[in-house]
Amino acid sequence: MISRVADHCFWFGRYVERAESTARLLATTHNLALDAELEPAACWRPVLVVAGEEAAFRTRWGDDDDAFADGERVEQTLTWDDDTGASIRCSIGAARWNARSIREVVSLEAWESANELHLYLGSEQARADFADRRFDFYRRIRGSTQLVLGQLRSTMLHDDALDFIWLGVMLERVSQTARILDVHHHAITTGGRRHEVVATSLWLSLLRSLSGYEPFMKRHQGRVGSDAVVRFLIGEDRFPRSVAYCVHSAYERLCAIRPPGATELPGGQSLERLRILDELVRAQRRELHDGEDVHELLTTVVDETHAICDSLGKELLGHA
Repeated sequence: MISRVADHCFWFGRYVERAESTARLLATTHNLALDAELEPAACWRPVLVVAGEEAAFRTRWGDDDDAFADGERVEQTLTWDDDTGASIRCSIGAARWNARSIREVVSLEAWESANELHLYLGSEQARADFADRRFDFYRRIRGSTQLVLGQLRSTMLHDDALDFIWLGVMLERVSQTARILDVHHHAITTGGRRHEVVATSLWLSLLRSLSGYEPFMKRHQGRVGSDAVVRFLIGEDRFPRSVAYCVHSAYERLCAIRPPGATELPGGQSLERLRILDELVRAQRRELHDGEDVHELLTTVVDETHAICDSLGKELLGHA
């Protein structure tokens, strides 16, 4: 496969996953802001931090808490703003552009679903749904992106093209999981003493923001606590959004593209870094004792994932 096609496959997967994650996080936070006894800024600032848009938002709207307390503005920015790279509209537009560039590779079903979602976001119906049926709007975004991901797995040849797409999906997913968990874990554990009911609602909101509520409850029946939630989201092998699962799946995908062996060949350095990260997560996932341990591991995961993506770009995807 030529590097141009591989690059479009990789970023198609990343953008679809990014749009799904942003829609899920906005929907969960919207409900949390209505139900939890939290200051509005405490609900919405973490969403911008996770999206990497906090600095841009400060520059545009101001540095005080009033700017971050405006949940409607945050939702508008992360849904529709063409100047916000992490917005749902931008992510879906970029996913559609990448898919269109490799129409000979992406299956017809996946292309049609991605294109239909792009057209929907440009319609008056989408604006009306966002204004009047916010939950349904986010659910449609999540359902459409998940449909694309499912169609890719069920209608494409399982060859290099799908490996590059799914490598992008897994690296984007592990980055999203690590950043959401790190930001919310810090906010929950350092925000002062809270009533047990409020603390539980915050941990449940974190699980829902990663589609982990039902899997967690099936795995851990009883009281929801910080240690159980953190260990589940980091180390649960059977949960497809946990850090451990995503890192290992990304490693397996890259092994399929570039079998282990000589690190001097293209992709070898990226594969080695991913192998080391996989081993690190698996070694530390059962030994997390306090907030600093969690923060240190998640920071390493985010930094290494970013470095691996850069390395892949230079080694395999034709970036300068």
